[in-house]
Amino acid sequence: MQGFTIRRVVEKAIPLRDFLMQDMGISRKMLTLVKHEGDIEVNGMHRTVRHELEPGDEVSVRFPPESPSLDMVASERPIRILYEDDTLLAVDKPAGIATIPSRLHPTDTLANAVLGYYQRIGLSSAIHVINRLDRDTSGVVLFAKYGFIHHRFSELQKANGLMRTYKALVEEEVTPQTIDAPIGRAENSIMERVVTTEGQRAITHILACQPFGSGSLLTIRLETGRTHQIRVHLRHIGHSLIGDSMYGGTARMPRHALHSASARFIHPMTGDTIQIEAPIPEDFRTV
Repeated sequence: MQGFTIRRVVEKAIPLRDFLMQDMGISRKMLTLVKHEGDIEVNGMHRTVRHELEPGDEVSVRFPPESPSLDMVASERPIRILYEDDTLLAVDKPAGIATIPSRLHPTDTLANAVLGYYQRIGLSSAIHVINRLDRDTSGVVLFAKYGFIHHRFSELQKANGLMRTYKALVEEEVTPQTIDAPIGRAENSIMERVVTTEGQRAITHILACQPFGSGSLLTIRLETGRTHQIRVHLRHIGHSLIGDSMYGGTARMPRHALHSASARFIHPMTGDTIQIEAPIPEDFRTV
């Protein structure tokens, strides 16, 4: 079974180890794995990382094959694909299912459905979730098909290179604004979060507000990614999400009205700008 392979042409003289880590973005841990279970070639010949590269050399790195976790169960649940290429998959997650398995939801999650899809297309890979959504949040979820791609997206997220926008339904009009308020765990609760001076810095940008049905539809961009960030910040300014029983929203929907509407990033393999969008779900339109 062949693993994932990437190739690059060298532009300047440089040690192979430095080229692999600096130019190809391979982490030290991943490089160790490749050395023991994969392969590194220069111009078609196996080389060690001590090799000195010259301009025009072609470096080929084969990562070892991946397999899903042994306790990961494939699901036949259909998925709605928003974008797919050789290294990346974007899915429109419906509300009401978890993103990844847990003690409460061990099998029927989006990750289980993606594993089922991988098996149907003949892809042997572990499940690498790039962004998670709460069980009742719908919209764009990204999956890396290989560990190396997942690592590249982790670096991208650290540099704020993955721009995500959300749509949120609230009762009243909200002035566009930036909410900069730290978030931490609520006392005596495993799940609930609150704005607290002891929390981690959290920044939410409300970009726009427009009438939508009998409420208001907000367009929101996150600068940080704290647990329940949008939900906590909207309660903090007195505009809880419709349907958000944990954070004081009115019970006009059976789930909180939050939707991951888009993701925009520079593709780590091609350098292209990718914009992925998930349409507003039908349950938003019936509130």
